[in-house]
Amino acid sequence: DPSNPQKQRPQTAKSDARASATVHEEPPPRLVSQTDFGLLFVKMSRYKGYMTETDGSVENRRHYRYYDLILGGFITVLLCSNLIGPAKSCMVAGIKFGAGNIFFPISYIFGDVLAEVYGYARARKVIWAGFFALIFATVMAQVIIHLPTNPDEPLNVSYQPAVELLFGGTWRIVAGSMVAFWVGDFANSYVLTKMKILTQGRHLWSRTIGSTIIGQALDSLIFYPIAFYGIWQNSELIKILAFNWLFKISIEVIFTPITYAVVGFLKREEQEDYYDHKTNFSPFSLRD
Repeated sequence: DPSNPQKQRPQTAKSDARASATVHEEPPPRLVSQTDFGLLFVKMSRYKGYMTETDGSVENRRHYRYYDLILGGFITVLLCSNLIGPAKSCMVAGIKFGAGNIFFPISYIFGDVLAEVYGYARARKVIWAGFFALIFATVMAQVIIHLPTNPDEPLNVSYQPAVELLFGGTWRIVAGSMVAFWVGDFANSYVLTKMKILTQGRHLWSRTIGSTIIGQALDSLIFYPIAFYGIWQNSELIKILAFNWLFKISIEVIFTPITYAVVGFLKREEQEDYYDHKTNFSPFSLRD
């Protein structure tokens, strides 16, 4: 009965409940903020590890667990092989060679590992770090040699000539060593990364040995003429150059199983096997 208000109220309440149950208001659309885009970029960078630059090259922004340790090992071997006994001439089983030639090729093995796992751009940074480390070591040695000695210290009578003998290399040896290192190491990394693309990542041994053949050839062809041309006889210079080139390559060959093991370990642990398809190969760029 519409005239009875007591009966009308329950009916109205039920109608309101049914209406509220059947009618759903859609929430307003959520606007995408700059923060959302930032979080999306971070997630994409974390998994992809790179961003495309305006010049079309690709920059790798990933952080790696072992990269800094490899960098430190490379510079350690480079400095020690150039400072500790490089002028010492050795003879084993009738074979004559420079003492530094035993350990210097290990720096090329570090370079192979860096370029193979992390790519040319990361290897390029390490080469520049090593180059500036050599410059600093050379400047430091010259400063220490030319500082006036304390006449009241008896040890300086024998110590100063020893320092001059060990660290006072001529400008030709110093210049030859730096230029040869710079050219040889960049050539080594360039050849290895290009061969990796060409071989589609197969036959690691061909890349490590092939790049060493090119890199060490340039290293020897630059260093020995700059350092010793006109001092040694040309025939002797050519024989020493050729022997040391072959000697360094043989070190690379001997260490190939170790290189395989280290590269395999790093690729698994770092989850990285970088291919330089869009890398800027200029040696003067420091982009990742």
